[in-house]
Amino acid sequence: MVMKVYPPEFKADAVALYLSDPARTITSVARDLGISRETLRLWVRQAQAAGTAPAKARPVPKRAGAPLPSGDVEEENKQLKARIRELELERDILRRAAKYFAGGDQLVSRFQFVADHASAFGVKRLCRVLAVSRSGYYRWRSAAPGRAARAAADAELADRIKTIHAEFDRTYGSPRITAELRQDGARVNHKRVERVMRDHGIVGLHLRKKVRTTVPQPAAQTVPDLLKRDFTAAGPNQRYVGDITYLPLAEGRFLYLATVIDLHSRRLAGWSIADHMRTTLVADALRAAAATRAGTLTGTIFHSDHGAQYSSAEFAAVCRGLGVRQSMGAVGTSADNALAEALNAMLKRETLQGARCWPSARAARLAVFAWITRYNTRRRHSSLGYLSPIDYEQHPDKVLIAA
Repeated sequence: MVMKVYPPEFKADAVALYLSDPARTITSVARDLGISRETLRLWVRQAQAAGTAPAKARPVPKRAGAPLPSGDVEEENKQLKARIRELELERDILRRAAKYFAGGDQLVSRFQFVADHASAFGVKRLCRVLAVSRSGYYRWRSAAPGRAARAAADAELADRIKTIHAEFDRTYGSPRITAELRQDGARVNHKRVERVMRDHGIVGLHLRKKVRTTVPQPAAQTVPDLLKRDFTAAGPNQRYVGDITYLPLAEGRFLYLATVIDLHSRRLAGWSIADHMRTTLVADALRAAAATRAGTLTGTIFHSDHGAQYSSAEFAAVCRGLGVRQSMGAVGTSADNALAEALNAMLKRETLQGARCWPSARAARLAVFAWITRYNTRRRHSSLGYLSPIDYEQHPDKVLIAA
């Protein structure tokens, strides 16, 4: 009866017997001991790796040119042929892997390669060639149902994200989309939304660096800077900023947009569009803000740059008539009116979306009207806890929930 478990003494004696006679082969020694050839070979390798057995000396022929014993030649040929077959299989595996990993060699990709080719090459060989652990592969395979469920959930989430993204003209990024999803009752982390958007190629509109379009003019009158770059307000209808921006049309023509923005809620309280840049353009925008605020701006501050329209005596008279105190930043310093300039840049980028101009004045007016209306009523603002400006004015207590 063949022993299945061999004591250490038996293993040591078997190895010593094989090494004691250079003329004896593993096959002959294993046959004499009643064990398999591979078992004895394994014991010899283990002993030599542990340093408890020397390498076996090759037999010295009795005369020069004498052939090796037939047993050794047979054994060596078998080993060489087996090694050649193994190398050919490894070469085939690596060739397939080179095509498989063309998009990137990652650990998960290696596990997937093993799963896809296990029937052809075997898991053990594939894991050895690809330098991954079998236990890790089997853990990965056992988690397949969970991955499939997550993939299905991500696909469903991606569909909802695409709907929101399209609804807002593909301008929303992950923070605002997360706020929309939470508003609809979804319990979702912003990092997951960001990952799903990245995996499905959904990208919000990124604003490029602002190109200055207004050349500041020296003021015709002395107006102090009442904001000092503090673009905040304790409540609505207290502090406003404004600016002028151009709206490019076909054939090199332009319209001009003047804005009046409430610093408390970022609400675009007043605006005006015209085909000129006269003082009436900015005066009309300020009067529109007064109409939004129940007809009065008394005691409020309006901050602008030193453009000729804002520094004119005509505009100063309009401000006095509405009870507005004027404020201006330093000459030629865009940072002193950065908030108004940023909103104008965002408006044009999100409405034009890469186009150079609008085809007509009517198209430009309609696009700006639609954007401003949605900006005030629906567009989520990061500095307002992802509430829209009007929602923030009406329900400031909802900020923590939305954030």
